[in-house]
Amino acid sequence: MRLINLGLVISLPYAIRAAQIPFETQSVPVLEPLGDLGQDSEWKNFSTGPDANGTSHLIFDTVNSLLQHWPNTRYRNGHNILPGTVPVGTLLYHGRADSNVPTIPEWTTMDPEHSYPFCGGPAGKDSITGCWHLTLVATRPLKVLYLDGSSAANMKETLGPVYNSVHSLKASEWRWTCGEIMLCDFKNGVELLSADFLAAMWARHITPPLWRPEARSDPHSLDPTTPENKTSLISQLLRFESVRGGSWHNAFPGETRISLDLTRLVSFYDTALVPSLVSYRTGKERWDHRLQNISSVDLTAVKTRLRAAFAPDNVDPGSGVDWRTLYRVLVDRYADRLEMLEYLLNTTTTDNIDTRARTIQMQLRVMLTPYILYSARPADDSAVSMAAEDYAWAAPVWRGCATRHTAHIHASPPLQSRLTASERLLLNALDETNREICRVVVRMWATGVHAELDALISPDEDDVPDSTASKEGLSPEVLSRVVEKWQTSASKLISWLDWSVWVNCRPACSFEEMCYLPTWPFFWDQIDDPENECGEWKRPQPRCIRQFEPYSPL
Repeated sequence: MRLINLGLVISLPYAIRAAQIPFETQSVPVLEPLGDLGQDSEWKNFSTGPDANGTSHLIFDTVNSLLQHWPNTRYRNGHNILPGTVPVGTLLYHGRADSNVPTIPEWTTMDPEHSYPFCGGPAGKDSITGCWHLTLVATRPLKVLYLDGSSAANMKETLGPVYNSVHSLKASEWRWTCGEIMLCDFKNGVELLSADFLAAMWARHITPPLWRPEARSDPHSLDPTTPENKTSLISQLLRFESVRGGSWHNAFPGETRISLDLTRLVSFYDTALVPSLVSYRTGKERWDHRLQNISSVDLTAVKTRLRAAFAPDNVDPGSGVDWRTLYRVLVDRYADRLEMLEYLLNTTTTDNIDTRARTIQMQLRVMLTPYILYSARPADDSAVSMAAEDYAWAAPVWRGCATRHTAHIHASPPLQSRLTASERLLLNALDETNREICRVVVRMWATGVHAELDALISPDEDDVPDSTASKEGLSPEVLSRVVEKWQTSASKLISWLDWSVWVNCRPACSFEEMCYLPTWPFFWDQIDDPENECGEWKRPQPRCIRQFEPYSPL
């Protein structure tokens, strides 16, 4: 992640690499008032999924992941740029070789674990085991430009047009380094709180090579089974503590010392703004989404959008909708339940297929409880044909599920008139993501109703709901086909959403360990190794690492 502005740039401690820019320009979907359900035939077509080239789910996930270390370490190639503010009283840290306040743009960090490894002592005095560490404090709100992803990582395929676009704002000079904020003017907005000559863990007057992006560290020196000398142990300690510092901001809400303005967000996943990248993403996994192939026309549009979004006279407050919370509500509502659904569909159990199917059907109903109207049932329960797959009767459930969270926005012309172009993009992404979740879940539930698995929809109103009640006429073969269909639907939905909240260490780490995603620059030596071209550094997978010596390789 990164931030830039008239006075500074921020690359969050967990930020490790990024490349992407969103801007305002061109058309944004026009919001239409919600019509009557009976006049809207689109809610009866349960078979049509999202556009293969659509990006609403990607916009949704990247926005929901803002300021969080874990998802931005997983997908290093950021696609969003937006303004933010660092509040008064925020402490910033800077390690250096003397006690002087920098007179040129320099990096600072928000956690000392990321600045201490850079502190040093006077040149030529290697015997002194001390180093200089500055603590600064924000004396006014600091305006920053935030770039998501791991924007500090200096890796191949990570640098691109985004940098030139950001520099075009003439915000400051800046460079990318792991986990830092760049202050462009140390005399404006911050003051020195203390300059401390700290006890160093070894004598040094320069940054240790293991912290330099251009240096390749010997991976064998990090092997805890290798005989360790004092220096290698300290190197491993500092590396781990840097990773630990980033992990404090892994999950929502992430880094709380930065407030972002989503009303001026610019996204490279905005296909109206950057259509040239659509074809280059086709057939590629999300790990491989890049900005290098953006057209000159789209790049110009991006720059225009950025200049407009960050113009000093741009004081548009937007609609007042709390988009970050609204997005999070959807994730909180469905993340655990979809994960549980996947577990029930794929776990090995001794239950017979009838009991298993009814358990799953009840969970589907639970997910949809606020939207299942009493009238939502097939016209004739006993005559429903599973082969027909006529789910029109479930359309009210789908629509209620898919529109409830944003219906007030669509129905209010005054509120719509206050939406910025960025907010319209956010609204569309939320609507389309919610729509697909509900389409799949409602269809799965309706399939179970057709299979007579729903204990609360019965031809006989006097039946007592019982999820274990047995119904005749449903052979194990038929129920197996229902479960297989559910498995396919749930798997496709979860893969499409691809929320990082589902990415964790399994089995869970012990108390002596923490869950870790491969993080730049600790895998630097692998990047140019042909044998590691598709290694874990490129598609990070979680694993457990030790929290004290002997440390695990990073």
